[in-house]
Amino acid sequence: MKLPSPKILLCMGLMVHQVCPAQVVGPRTLTMQQVVQLAQKNSISAMSNRNTFAAQYWSYRSYKAELLPSLNLSANLAQFNRSLVQLQDYQTGALSYRANYNMSNDATLYFSQNVPWTGGTVSLSTSLQRLDQYSPARLTTYYAQPVYLSYMQSLWGYNRFKWNKQTEPKQYEVAKRQYIENMEQVSQTAVMYFWNYVSARENYERAVKSFEDSKRLFEAGQTRFAMGTITRDQLMQIEVSMLNDSLSLSSVQVNLRSALNRLCSYIGYNEDTELNLQIDYDIPDITLDYDDVLERALENSSFRLSQEISYIETDRSIAQAKSNRGISASVNARFGMSGSADRLGDTFVQLKDQEVVGISLSIPIVDWGLARGRVRMAEAQAQTTRNRLEQSMIDYRQDLLTQVMQFNNQRSQCEIAARAAQLAEDSYQLALQNFGSGSMTMTQLDQLKQKRDNALSSYVSNVASFWNYYFGIRKTTLYDYENGIDISAEFDKIVK
Repeated sequence: MKLPSPKILLCMGLMVHQVCPAQVVGPRTLTMQQVVQLAQKNSISAMSNRNTFAAQYWSYRSYKAELLPSLNLSANLAQFNRSLVQLQDYQTGALSYRANYNMSNDATLYFSQNVPWTGGTVSLSTSLQRLDQYSPARLTTYYAQPVYLSYMQSLWGYNRFKWNKQTEPKQYEVAKRQYIENMEQVSQTAVMYFWNYVSARENYERAVKSFEDSKRLFEAGQTRFAMGTITRDQLMQIEVSMLNDSLSLSSVQVNLRSALNRLCSYIGYNEDTELNLQIDYDIPDITLDYDDVLERALENSSFRLSQEISYIETDRSIAQAKSNRGISASVNARFGMSGSADRLGDTFVQLKDQEVVGISLSIPIVDWGLARGRVRMAEAQAQTTRNRLEQSMIDYRQDLLTQVMQFNNQRSQCEIAARAAQLAEDSYQLALQNFGSGSMTMTQLDQLKQKRDNALSSYVSNVASFWNYYFGIRKTTLYDYENGIDISAEFDKIVK
């Protein structure tokens, strides 16, 4: 296979180096913090987080609304009925069919209030009904209940209001904390894309520099070959190195464009935007204490609150199973005034008292242990849940300890990687000089270049890992260690 000539290769390298996407917008200069802010504002994940919180907010509002009084109007209008109705004579028992030909209209205005302490419902209503009978004679009758008070209450039953009072406020607080945690996850992802692009750009710039060095070495090698100071085999090694650098340059340019597209897409920029990232390799001097981190995590994050809700839910399930065991009873009491007349005005003249009080009972005689089995099943499931929650707390503490150790260790890793990268760069530059004097082979030079590239990539990777660990700690504790403040959000603006 015939290799391309050096002139063709040089043209290819220059084309790769100079090609830029068409219609580029920019460049836009951004710091890492600005990238984070853009992601929290424009990313699809951030928008989804805001919508999720808004839904949970309205769920909490619905719970609060259940505890407030409600006023409703119900009506049945123009209820026309023309049919045969089966009637039975109360003396003889004979059945007969009579024509039914009437129209009814009724309306009820009622005020109701749930009673969270008992689980009952009290209502106050007023209603009016008109019945127009067309056959066998034309007759109009009014029936009114000016005031009617009723109360329904389950005795010894399950009171959902009692349990909702314990869980719903906590659920809403969990929703607020989870929103902040999710937004911190957005920040962590944005930081990852930021450093992925930084790494790709560093690789691209090194590839460009390496290709330019290879061109100069090849040109110098051609001169030395003409002078007879190097062999043809050595010149071919230099040319192969230049070919490899050209291929590498083409590959890293594709990676650079891909990393740029992912970053721009995440922060809400057009794919044709070109970014000029301001990179600060200085990392904050922060050392974390595990006990302090654990205290902040349990105090600020949604983890412990979610566990508290789970414990309450286990007790709720047992209470609900027990309330359905044995005798169930409910009381229904109604008190009011009513009247009926052929004229609307006369309906309210001689009102009569109405009192209806009753207790409904349901007593299981033989259920073959069904109710007791449900209670035992609920208790077993509750114990399983408690065991799982205890284990999750142990795992949570261990994971948090690992995060703190990784973060505290990462700063020294960055310092070591920075020193290694500097030494590798100096060693490579010295090797370039030695190669020019003939005391360094091409194989040795390639090895040192590979070590230099690996060391520089390792340094960028370690700095990226530091920020990844840092934002992971922020997400866990909801605490900004750089500024020394708790992380919060303007929830009122989110739900507007």
